[in-house]
Amino acid sequence: MRFGVIRFPGSCDEVDAVLACERVPGASAQLLWHRDADLGGVDAVVVPGGFSYGDYLRVGAIARFSPVMESVIRFARDGGLVLGICNGFQVLCEAGLLPGALLPNLERRFICRQVNVEVVRSTFPFTADSAAGELLSIPVKHTTGRYYAPPQDLAALEAGGQVLLRYAHDGNPNGSSNDIAGVSNAAGNVFGLMPHPEHAVDPLSGSDDGLKIFTSMAHAHG
Repeated sequence: MRFGVIRFPGSCDEVDAVLACERVPGASAQLLWHRDADLGGVDAVVVPGGFSYGDYLRVGAIARFSPVMESVIRFARDGGLVLGICNGFQVLCEAGLLPGALLPNLERRFICRQVNVEVVRSTFPFTADSAAGELLSIPVKHTTGRYYAPPQDLAALEAGGQVLLRYAHDGNPNGSSNDIAGVSNAAGNVFGLMPHPEHAVDPLSGSDDGLKIFTSMAHAHG
């Protein structure tokens, strides 16, 4: 399994994402520069967290037009696995690969803390190594992480099983609609989440629950 992790100007979690991918048995990972349209034959793409292009204009709005993203869009439409973490989630929404949008937190301030998220669906390539109803302890760190979609779109997402992660009983940190922490596209091969699984891959950091996201992708690839 070969992961490709995109590096934009302003990315700050791409190295941690590479290290997380490399913890998957038999997997390798490489950085993909935002100005290079060549994905290098990778099996899965990770769009990492950070502040791409300084979050100018609107979070993720400029990164969406990087040359590499045109290749990511084609890759996704051909069925390739694409994971967007935090800012990467924002970029994928801006690119039209995921539904909805990420808005400023209700508290209008940066939040950084460990949260519990519930696995809603475990039949997708990103959650298959977890059980439905399982709680994963993963940190969040963002200012613009409130998931929003119009009511009719939310109903369609819920009915279609596209909500894969939901903030659990200990609270929704940002005011996301329906407590949504992560959603997939209709085809199930693109997934975005606001929590940072790459920061939860070692018990010494408090949790290794996030590693299940990456191992699930590897197992789905076969």
